[in-house]
Amino acid sequence: MNIKCLIIDDEPLAHRVIERYAEEIPFLDIVEKCNNSLDALEVLRNKEIDLIFLDINMPKLTGMEFLRTLKNPPLVIVTTAYSSYAVQGFELGVVDYLMKPFALDRFLKAVQKAQDILHSRKTVQAEPPAPEKPEDQHIFIKSSKKTYRINLEDILYIEALGDYVKVFTINKMIVSYQSLKNIENLLPAMNFPRIHKSYIVSLAKIEIIEGNHVKISNRILPIGSNFKAGFEKLIRSI
Repeated sequence: MNIKCLIIDDEPLAHRVIERYAEEIPFLDIVEKCNNSLDALEVLRNKEIDLIFLDINMPKLTGMEFLRTLKNPPLVIVTTAYSSYAVQGFELGVVDYLMKPFALDRFLKAVQKAQDILHSRKTVQAEPPAPEKPEDQHIFIKSSKKTYRINLEDILYIEALGDYVKVFTINKMIVSYQSLKNIENLLPAMNFPRIHKSYIVSLAKIEIIEGNHVKISNRILPIGSNFKAGFEKLIRSI
């Protein structure tokens, strides 16, 4: 992975030194060079930059002032003849602080730090989030003065009962004072479809679908006419 770099320095000699060192390092690409921070702002608006080599003492806008204006700055390696700004630089999250004149080996050490950071970021972005284990997927249901944690994989179906609902699980039945709609909003619709005005079922627990009924754990539940088409479409999509 090549690192796209921007040099910001008002000294032409500093440009030449960094360019010469960059030629020795295969993964560095100098995309653009600027003599002041204001020109650099335009570059950052129009080009993808991974790393900035930033001088401190420059006309119009100092390197530190420039850095503070950036909401999401690229990585920054400060290159300066002044050591007094080191603390400010690290407070602003710079990768490294190179004191001029710096040798190639010190320059290489700094860019390797940047390379490690960029590699770590790319690795994190490339890794898909680990799927939740079924036991990590749960809802909390209040019943009387207790609140129960219920794993989604344990739910068989939920039945509306006036102002209450009954949550039937593998091991127990919990009565909760709330509407079926409230429960529906807590559950992933693809896994827990509403098949009737009074029933939500766990798709994974359905044993048989026959006519206008489903069978779950030896219980026959009706499929309402207003819900039949949506339920059938869901089944066909699996």
